[in-house]
Amino acid sequence: MTTPEPQSSSPQPSGPVSKDRVYRSPAGISGGVLVLALALWLGIDALVAGDGSTRWKALAALVFLVPLVAAYTVRPAVFANDDRMRVRNPLRVIVLPWAQVESFRSAYTNEVFSEGGGKYQLWSIPVSLRGRKKAARQEDRRAAGAGAAAVEADGPVRAEADKVMDELRELWEARKDAAGSQGEVTVRWAYEIVVPVVAGAVALGVLFGVG
Repeated sequence: MTTPEPQSSSPQPSGPVSKDRVYRSPAGISGGVLVLALALWLGIDALVAGDGSTRWKALAALVFLVPLVAAYTVRPAVFANDDRMRVRNPLRVIVLPWAQVESFRSAYTNEVFSEGGGKYQLWSIPVSLRGRKKAARQEDRRAAGAGAAAVEADGPVRAEADKVMDELRELWEARKDAAGSQGEVTVRWAYEIVVPVVAGAVALGVLFGVG
């Protein structure tokens, strides 16, 4: 998903001078909440009604599944302010001062590139091909009804994810040379997710191996 990026312990600039803009996926959060509710319902039912080994397997499955599902649905977010962007992906948190951002790319996924070759997927801003097709149809209808001059004056119709990427690019262009936007890229593993997932997976392997 990403290419290796040297981690740095260099201190980041002092606290942000502006409030974070937060970008998340409503569809991802909604789907994640439903899956978590189902997993908890089934898991708790197994804990209450199951026998000894079933209870242990249910507990191990919950320890494995709950943080994993939350990591890929509810957790992802992008926080951006005048100094930097913070990308909270399922298993890592990446902090990129604007001066360290090289470019953004929107294709089948939305990604940010850092100086030095780092590439990071923006999990909380998923690309919707359906949304792009819908925006293109709206643009065609508007052009046919209002004329090219009106379309050019108002700007093109954009899918929601593409609008977010436009906002991030504009903020980067405006702030990449600012004094507060200097610093190093930092990457931190989300051990609060990784540890329980690994522990649950090991427990499941042991329980099913001996059962």
